[in-house]
Amino acid sequence: MTKKNEKPSPEAKALSLFLMAYKTIHPIYKEKSKRMNRLWSLVLNDEFSRSEYIEEVQNTLTSYGGYSEVVEKTVKFYIEKTGEWTLKGDDKYCKDAQQIADKILAK
Repeated sequence: MTKKNEKPSPEAKALSLFLMAYKTIHPIYKEKSKRMNRLWSLVLNDEFSRSEYIEEVQNTLTSYGGYSEVVEKTVKFYIEKTGEWTLKGDDKYCKDAQQIADKILAK
């Protein structure tokens, strides 16, 4: 078993943060979060293919409205809860989320 040092895709990051936020609201999100984290661990240990993982992420994102919708829901959740958006970074997800946060906070 070789452990890889890979970062998840922006889509996987969006899904993970969405599930993390909403798992406090409904147990289905908590179970889905556990499942996706387990699958990612399997990918890192070469026990599950990255393409199958990406397909699972895409299917799950679609069921929640797609990448953009998930990012927007996540940003709104944290802004409503804390009054701000604090996640910073240079990756695609962080940039997309910051644009949405800027629009929400400007209102």
